[in-house]
Amino acid sequence: MFNLLMFNIDWKPGRVSVPLDRVFEYTDRELAAQFKDGASPALNRLTTLPCLFCVEGTEDETAYVGWINRAQIVGSSISLEVSFDADIPQLQNRLLYAKRNELHMPEDFEFSRNHWAVKNVDLYRFLLGNVKPRRQRPSVFQIPEHENIEPTLVSVMMPFEHSLGAVYTAIGQAATNAGLRCRRADDIWENPAIIQDVVSLIDRSRIVICDCTNRNPNVFYEAGIAHTLGREVILIAQNDLDIPFDLRHLRYVRYLNNTEGRGALTLALQGRMQTILGH
Repeated sequence: MFNLLMFNIDWKPGRVSVPLDRVFEYTDRELAAQFKDGASPALNRLTTLPCLFCVEGTEDETAYVGWINRAQIVGSSISLEVSFDADIPQLQNRLLYAKRNELHMPEDFEFSRNHWAVKNVDLYRFLLGNVKPRRQRPSVFQIPEHENIEPTLVSVMMPFEHSLGAVYTAIGQAATNAGLRCRRADDIWENPAIIQDVVSLIDRSRIVICDCTNRNPNVFYEAGIAHTLGREVILIAQNDLDIPFDLRHLRYVRYLNNTEGRGALTLALQGRMQTILGH
């Protein structure tokens, strides 16, 4: 069993208050009776259950798995002290909504109603079947223990050359047309080492575009990282021979770096992105 706390709260470890009259909504009557002392919730028993802390919604809202460390009724509210399980990655409501029947949450309205429910589901068994396990991590650069892909992020791996500036603009237009946003490593400066920024960007990306023009070794290395991390990779180049021999069996987009060629590149990439997204 687990506690489901669905509230419009900026969930963080620490203290939070929720309305007392929202406890046991969307909870089976017989199950709720097990966690009551008379008419009041039996907080000493409820706090033994793991918790799923959610914000209302069915899309990219963040949810956390954790515990209630302390609970006290204060007037018409319950004051809680909560903590999150560091071994479990943040979840998104889109996953919970897709698996709502497994979580005993069949009613859509439950995702748009502030409430505290108890569900007769083994939360950790559910997580074991639906959350990717920890992965082995390299020593040359750092990647998070769990993936956290941004569903609208496209990253571009290409040489930082002035002659390719208009190409990057064409790629960005394709992403915008497909409802995505485009970034490359020189757009950010989050870490002292540029390789860490590059890898972090690839790891967060839904799609990675690699421009192999002029056979830049950095781009080849980055394409290898993207493939290893399981990202959707789109290869592009101005010359067929710029595609590494080991990758020539993969489909790629050849383009010309002129106005007409970049326009055609935008259309080709937009179509490929929409196919990947299932549009």
